[in-house]
Amino acid sequence: MGIILKGLNGLAETIGGLLLLFVTPDRLHRLVVLMTQAELSEDPHDFVARHILQTADGITGNGLVFGSIYLLAHGIVKIVLVVALLQNRLWAYPWMIGVLIIFIGYQAYRIVLAPGPAMIILTVFDLAIVALTWREYRKQREHRAARTSSDQHRG
Repeated sequence: MGIILKGLNGLAETIGGLLLLFVTPDRLHRLVVLMTQAELSEDPHDFVARHILQTADGITGNGLVFGSIYLLAHGIVKIVLVVALLQNRLWAYPWMIGVLIIFIGYQAYRIVLAPGPAMIILTVFDLAIVALTWREYRKQREHRAARTSSDQHRG
């Protein structure tokens, strides 16, 4: 289940990265204002809505390009690895763990520079997926070793 959620997360990141390629900072700001307007009219001090609005205000053209590249890389790598994992490709488990550890390292660096709830949540989610992937990798290796041993005894 966690792997499928990671695949859906990768798909959402890829779509988000593609959208960021075609959005100007001004359009992004207007979109965020539109999305947060109702919540802020009910509660002008809403933490999440204000944080989203502040983040959108701080994004420049370079920030959009970086965000787009980051989301595309993160999303595409996850999709490829999730597909391989769903096909029980044993090589994909260590690759998924390694790639996620690299992203977790970068995310930890970003959290130290500018802590934010979205990055913290993403990092915790990635850590959970690493743990689940490691557990599943061990199970798959044991299962294959047992099957190979059984096949050798028959032959």
